[in-house]
Amino acid sequence: MADLSILKFDEKGLIPAIVQDSRTRDVLMVAYMNREALEKTVAGPDVWFFSRSRNELWHKGETSGNYLKVSEVRLDCDGDALLVLADPLGPACHTGNQNCFFAEPLVSNNPSTASARVLDELYGVIAQRKRDRPEGSYTTKLFEDGPPRIAQKVVEEAGEVAIAAVAVDGGNTGEEVADLLYHTLVLLAATDVDPADVWAELAKRRK
Repeated sequence: MADLSILKFDEKGLIPAIVQDSRTRDVLMVAYMNREALEKTVAGPDVWFFSRSRNELWHKGETSGNYLKVSEVRLDCDGDALLVLADPLGPACHTGNQNCFFAEPLVSNNPSTASARVLDELYGVIAQRKRDRPEGSYTTKLFEDGPPRIAQKVVEEAGEVAIAAVAVDGGNTGEEVADLLYHTLVLLAATDVDPADVWAELAKRRK
């Protein structure tokens, strides 16, 4: 473990901590830690902060169930900031969003911000639906129907993809693939398979 004595806490005994998803590398949130919160975080398994508004230790997820499981804690080069790699169990933001940076960008030069990491974000939402089972949710209904029905939906959606792909104009193949990926992620969650295991298998095959 790194020598915590090199850390530079501010005049209030706090240090900023940037939390990053250990799998997707998305920045989830920024908060502050005092020495005790840092020691608890390093000890694991959960991330702790110090709430400046409540002036007390803050066990992230204690009330919402959206814990952050510690994967790694790093210091920056000057010792005055922390980078926490964590596995989020549900949305990191108190608003219910996956991260705290969901607002429209102040400036963006990217023609498209969509990428494959949206699958990890979607799986996070699906996992929350599995845990909370909100009424009126289609995903909740799928979980209540069970893996056999979800597997049937995957087969149905795969057929829709094939039909769309061979259409003269290509049909709505992209939309159908999106449906297939969604139902596949639901099936993974229903059978307790982590998508990270799938990504790892694909990476292994690529090699």
